[in-house]
Amino acid sequence: MRPVVAGVDIGGTKTHVLLADAVAHTVTDDVTLRSTDWQTRDLRRAADWLIARLRAIADDAELVRIAVGAHGCETAAQCSLLAGALGTALGGIPVTVVNDAELLVPAAGFEHGIGVVAGTGSIAVGRHRDSGVRLSAGGWGWVLGDEGSGSALVREAARALLTHADTGTDLTADPLTKALLGSYGAADLPELAAAMSWDGGVETWGRHTQAVFTAADEGSALARGVIAEGGNALAGLVTRLAERGARTDTVVFAGGVITGQQRLWTSVTNRLAYDLPGTAPHLLDAPPARGALNLALHGGH
Repeated sequence: MRPVVAGVDIGGTKTHVLLADAVAHTVTDDVTLRSTDWQTRDLRRAADWLIARLRAIADDAELVRIAVGAHGCETAAQCSLLAGALGTALGGIPVTVVNDAELLVPAAGFEHGIGVVAGTGSIAVGRHRDSGVRLSAGGWGWVLGDEGSGSALVREAARALLTHADTGTDLTADPLTKALLGSYGAADLPELAAAMSWDGGVETWGRHTQAVFTAADEGSALARGVIAEGGNALAGLVTRLAERGARTDTVVFAGGVITGQQRLWTSVTNRLAYDLPGTAPHLLDAPPARGALNLALHGGH
């Protein structure tokens, strides 16, 4: 069987797998799957979940090395345990596991820097400039944090509407009201609050993010304020890592929320220029899975 290496990006919504010939380094398979049932509470189950999908894709090849960027692996211990479970189940082949945000820097072609994911959730990951120890900020989930993510933007937009409604402000004409109600199919704000709380819960919030950007484009000051604060929050994740010793000369951003959304990108870059002069922000133009593949091809970090 042909020997291949695998680079895997497991996000909160989708999983992207790249296989490459272990000798020629050419990509042989490029597959995107839903991340349905992916979790990191039980790492043995997580390993089984990934192995089943890899074997289905590489059924006619021999996996010789794997690198994985895993959504939900928030500590070095978690990453090490998952790598061990994967390696054991696959016969002892070398396995590298990092948080999915750590794929951004190698995917962009850089050796050092901070990766920031702004998608369904948000997190920033880097390495200490001297020790190389992994550092992270954010990634605390849709209920407690993930500021600047799609879920958080929808949450804060709804809060802004409800807070203003509590003051007696008539928001009927605000484009944000129309956009959010329309996105949820709700008749009014009480119905919106009920839908967000009970119809699928926070797991569904991210899919309504475009409503916030649409409202901003249509003139909603509330929506524009929510987006600006989201951008400030994403930049704040980078600042926290800088304060803890991370290298910030290069910061690579990726994720479905920030890609193509100029308002959010402008807010992030303006805040970084103010807080961390000299930092070079980049918007990733390659799939994060390419970073995993680069790690696999070159033996991890």
